[in-house]
Amino acid sequence: MPRKIRELISDLCKASFTLDRQKGSHRQFKHPSFPRLITVSGAEGDDVKTYQERQVAKAIAESKTLD
Repeated sequence: MPRKIRELISDLCKASFTLDRQKGSHRQFKHPSFPRLITVSGAEGDDVKTYQERQVAKAIAESKTLD
């Protein structure tokens, strides 16, 4: 069963990312030491697309190395 958007959001929050802004279903998260915003689109119950999974995992990994 594919992961859900709410799980990606949870992963970002656990990694100290905070919601910067939201317009519709597009949420932009920021991290104090990560230079870019991470955009997660879709309703919380939607399935995660492969590129979203990779993008979030890469951002979390990079933010840990920058701390």
